[in-house]
Amino acid sequence: METLQLAAPERATVRLATGIAGLDTILAGGFPANRIHLVYGRPGAGKTTLALQFLMCGSRQGESTVYVALSETAAEIRDVAVSHGWELPDDLHLCDFQTHDGGGGDDGGGYTLFHPSEIELTETTRQILATFDRLQPTRVVFDSLSELRLMARDSLRYRRQLLALKKYFTEHGTTVLLLDTRLAHETGEFQLETLTHGVVMMEQLAQDYGDARRRLRVEKMRGVKFVEGFHDFRILRGGVAVYPRLSAFSDRAEQPDTGTAASGIERLDQLTGGPLDRGTTTMIIGPAGVGKSTLVTCYVLSALARGERCAAFLFDEDPGKWVYRARWLGVDVEPYRASGQLLLRHINPAELTPGEFAHIIHHAEAEGVGVLVIDSFNGYRSAMPEERFLTLHLHELFDFLNRRGVLTLVVAAQHGFVGEALDEPFKLSYLADSVVIMRYFEAFGRVRKAISMIKRRTGPHESLIRELDLGPHGLELGEPLTEFQGILSGELYYSGVRERLIHGDLGQGTAVEARS
Repeated sequence: METLQLAAPERATVRLATGIAGLDTILAGGFPANRIHLVYGRPGAGKTTLALQFLMCGSRQGESTVYVALSETAAEIRDVAVSHGWELPDDLHLCDFQTHDGGGGDDGGGYTLFHPSEIELTETTRQILATFDRLQPTRVVFDSLSELRLMARDSLRYRRQLLALKKYFTEHGTTVLLLDTRLAHETGEFQLETLTHGVVMMEQLAQDYGDARRRLRVEKMRGVKFVEGFHDFRILRGGVAVYPRLSAFSDRAEQPDTGTAASGIERLDQLTGGPLDRGTTTMIIGPAGVGKSTLVTCYVLSALARGERCAAFLFDEDPGKWVYRARWLGVDVEPYRASGQLLLRHINPAELTPGEFAHIIHHAEAEGVGVLVIDSFNGYRSAMPEERFLTLHLHELFDFLNRRGVLTLVVAAQHGFVGEALDEPFKLSYLADSVVIMRYFEAFGRVRKAISMIKRRTGPHESLIRELDLGPHGLELGEPLTEFQGILSGELYYSGVRERLIHGDLGQGTAVEARS
């Protein structure tokens, strides 16, 4: 019987770092060397900035690099560099094929003024290749191919010129980025996509409110196991910053040894069936003002006292209020912030993309954070560009943190004082390993608070309800109360006696049924 002969595995493709850490992560090391790659997107998407970073990265390693400007002048390219605080190195050659500067331009090569209506594409190509023969670059950027497309006049000639360039660069061991603004699905022409080794799409999305959001996607990269899907990025002073999805790091994550994290409040730990497990996510759900943030603050303060690093990402309040709450609970957290043991950061969902927030969380985890707070889920939801992807974002986020052994506490606010059991937090509570519900109820002329746990995947827990009080001595839990009904519907009924409640000795009265 004839057997199938497998070819010997080829050696790993050499990668060229892009100078952008996040993009290198997505590409598993960078662009494959000695190949042509297409980067396309509408004007303003960030193509020029990315290309300059790619060339400067090569220049820092002693490589000769060339930027071929076909649609912008050398002065305009320099303006981009200046806006980022860059000084272009001497071995990064700006070749401006739009202007004739008499003295030879940047490189003394006497570049000629080319215009599509005055000169054939073959002559343009000849002049460009003559420049490359003189400079012998290892990295080249063409910006942009729209001019070459116009000079070619027809698709067949355009394709032949691209094939000629591809052959030349392959023979000379050059890595090339082709920048283009035309989208193939709009023009019906796919020459570039089929001829290039890799394709990266960059886009800018206008929002109804807040900053525009940018994202990129690697559509093709032959022989590379890249991270698929869209990845957010920003154009900052200093260049493009790419934020890979957390799935780019999940494969490297290993589930650490399990442990627990106590709250520092004995009755709270009794309610939850013992200290919460590390590597799990707990969602605390309740209306505004019921004490959700105070509850998670107790876990953070207890972790700080044990010497752990903690982080709280605040969507709904500034760090000053969090510090005040901690001081009210008896702990001054400023020394912990000064030492770096505690990270408090306010997140503005109108300015921060989901990808950037995930990048911040990944950085916090890499710094050794053991307890992480998101306050609140409602603010995180506001940062989602499209709500139909909210579940996927949360699943990816929780899975990443759980694999790294982080205890994640998510505050989720319900609308109204009573709320509806089927609103958004409850719909997504299945993603959490544990769910704690906090409620208001009225009894004997006082508005009171109740707390219960309805889910814990990792073990048993109390199924009863305890009263919760935020008093002068901090957070206090009462004994379990059996006279409650309606916890799942969101409407609590208490029919017990006054004495079983916290501060039950205030006033006079007998057993009365109270409805929230």
